[in-house]
Amino acid sequence: MSKVKVRVKFRGILQEREAVANLDENRIELQGRHYRVDQLMWDAPISGAVYGTLFNYKGALAALGETVYEAPYHGEPKAPVLYIKPRNTVIGYGMPIPLPADARELEIGAALGVVMGRTATRVNEEQALEFVAGYTIVNDVSIPHQSFYRPAIKQKARDGFCPVGPWIVEQDEVPDPDALGVRVWINGELRQENTTANLIRSVSRLIADVTDFMTLYAGDTLLVGVPEGAPVAKAGDHVRIGIDGIGSLENTIIHEDELAGGQLL
Repeated sequence: MSKVKVRVKFRGILQEREAVANLDENRIELQGRHYRVDQLMWDAPISGAVYGTLFNYKGALAALGETVYEAPYHGEPKAPVLYIKPRNTVIGYGMPIPLPADARELEIGAALGVVMGRTATRVNEEQALEFVAGYTIVNDVSIPHQSFYRPAIKQKARDGFCPVGPWIVEQDEVPDPDALGVRVWINGELRQENTTANLIRSVSRLIADVTDFMTLYAGDTLLVGVPEGAPVAKAGDHVRIGIDGIGSLENTIIHEDELAGGQLL
């Protein structure tokens, strides 16, 4: 059992609470009662800015091949390559992921989310984890695209393209964030498996390198990266991302015209 922070609609009211979760079974104890995660209505457990990181898995960088040495970069990144997942993208566990009318399928980006607990500016690697509140699971959804030479806002920042949750596991419950298995199932079939041991920049080094040039505020979430070979899914597919020691995040993809004002018709 692990200590977690949740944001759920409980007894008709959206509430933020501390709870205890069984990560293996995706069950939670809340106010003395036990629930399966699918018995509750979840909101994303985060509230700050969300930053993604490109090419932080060894295989993801290697997949670029010789193109990384071509214009405009002429070499491997010297600093973290970041992008933003704006507020309109963030949804919670169980909420539908909209498939835009101009897309046939979506790329599923399994990512460990590092939630900051203290404001961090120019922190060193040895102290970086002291600034972390906890960890969550993020599905960094995007429309498949090939160009990495300009910000892929249209492909990565659509409504509902950042499911997060179901909870935040407190930092001291995760002894080594650089040794967590990451898996993706689509309709119950295992489609991807990797580990944060394959990160180029460890969690602590990534925090140090990012805060060297920008401040991360308490409540912000930093995604450590998406492994190479991200699977794709289409409307009707059920997506589950599991990260060892964190739990599982589940959402289903639906056509966006089945939504009205962000809710199912």
